[in-house]
Amino acid sequence: MTARRILLAPFAWLYGTVLHMRHALYDAGMLKSTRPGVPTIAIGNLALGGTGKTPMVELVLRTLRDLSPLATLSRGYGRRTSTIHEVMADDTAERSGDEPVQVKAKFPAVRVFVGADRVRAIAAIQEAVPDVRAVVLDDALQHRRLNAGLYIALTNFQRPWCDDALIPAGTLRDVRTRAKAASIVVVTKCPSLPSHEEQQAWRIRLGLRPEQHLFFSGIAYHEPEPVADTDASEAHTTALLFTGIADPAPLLAHLRQRYVHVEHVAFPDHHPFATADLQGLAERFHKFAPGPKTLITTEKDAARLRSVIKGSPIAGLPLVRIGIRAVILDHPERFEDLIRRHVGTHPAHS
Repeated sequence: MTARRILLAPFAWLYGTVLHMRHALYDAGMLKSTRPGVPTIAIGNLALGGTGKTPMVELVLRTLRDLSPLATLSRGYGRRTSTIHEVMADDTAERSGDEPVQVKAKFPAVRVFVGADRVRAIAAIQEAVPDVRAVVLDDALQHRRLNAGLYIALTNFQRPWCDDALIPAGTLRDVRTRAKAASIVVVTKCPSLPSHEEQQAWRIRLGLRPEQHLFFSGIAYHEPEPVADTDASEAHTTALLFTGIADPAPLLAHLRQRYVHVEHVAFPDHHPFATADLQGLAERFHKFAPGPKTLITTEKDAARLRSVIKGSPIAGLPLVRIGIRAVILDHPERFEDLIRRHVGTHPAHS
């Protein structure tokens, strides 16, 4: 245990006490929780970020791809609006948040919504899309006013909740017992599939009940794609990566296998890029290495760049984005069956 965790443990204990009291009030029915009439799948985590919620949302959407219409709902973190609204194809991250904009771009047929109040937002979705087959929620494990039909809890392979602590001593924003609400638990960003013995050890470490399904997922990287208004026609062996995500380590490791020389500029998660940021990146790009080179970012960061890149200092640079896919490493067919069975056997559709 680090000195920081020891020092901040009293504050984490007070925070945990408040959380336990809140959950107890919901569990006792003293605070109201609403179960929507439409099938709902809530994907969440206990930590502050970096577990891969949005790639898991996209995996669930691919699993349900033959069902229509589908909808997603998220808070739209980082947006400058507070309304409940549908995300349009030409929306910006400022209006709707970077992750919803990213999902809409990748799944044009899906009805993407944002709203902090999940109960009211789902009611708005049902009004706007009366025949919606399912609503997939990004980050709703802590939203106790909503009683989702199926919870999927994620935890990072490198920093699982069993090795973490509540904020401010650690990165957990909720108590570990909240994970008991999840029917499915996924250990994300695994470098490879753990052995059978290691998988059983994970069940014990995470304190899972026998009826909870445990899966392990990895990351599959897409080929680099040019970002609009940039020139990325050449493949180079030197790259400058810039990210505004919670956990850039896996992507950085991937690029260091692909490129001879890689440098990284890290911004905070959901960072809104300003002209000064882009000017600094352009200057760094021109100076960090000689010869031909590539400027690289993530899908999520590219979504935030959409409204500011035109005419900016990085316009015209060889800028590409690299997308990712969450891949279930063990029994993907069983994972798919659990998702599809939840939607297909829901009372609204049976």
